[in-house]
Amino acid sequence: MATDHPTDRSFRTAVSIGVSLDGFIARPDGDIEWLTTRGALAGDTGYLEFLAGIDTVALGRKAYEKVLTFGFWPYEGKRVAVLSTTLTTDDERVTVHRTLADLLAHLTASGAENVYVDGGRLIQTFVREGLLDELTFTTAPVLIGSGIRPFGELDADLDLRLTAAKVLDAGFMQTTYTLTGR
Repeated sequence: MATDHPTDRSFRTAVSIGVSLDGFIARPDGDIEWLTTRGALAGDTGYLEFLAGIDTVALGRKAYEKVLTFGFWPYEGKRVAVLSTTLTTDDERVTVHRTLADLLAHLTASGAENVYVDGGRLIQTFVREGLLDELTFTTAPVLIGSGIRPFGELDADLDLRLTAAKVLDAGFMQTTYTLTGR
């Protein structure tokens, strides 16, 4: 893990993400149909309550582009920052940052307190850099065989502490962890 980012941040970070039982967040092409077609069966996952406690959303480019396909903007009333070296947009709902350092400076300067981190590569970056505080996985009872994992290669083991676990409807499970030892 890198150590050039302060651990005494003024904001906390959290991930809430759906995963297949075999640990994928999307198919290799980014498709999440396997989750969206089953998601309503899980019942109340607490996602709306989670989102209500978030003031800022940090997205990777691909996650931002996926959100644009939803047909509605799910982050109304939230500050939204996108990390991308290539994205150009005139979308006034978001700010685009070219580097992680720039994104972190923006989060601090904007007064972010509770940041929702979304997007496979961005989540991986936050984990590798020791910038993620909490992980919530909603596990769908489906095996998809291959795809995008929520975490890439790590330099060392990351210890987690289970803080919540619950059984949802239709065989879904939800687990929440905090990252320890940082």
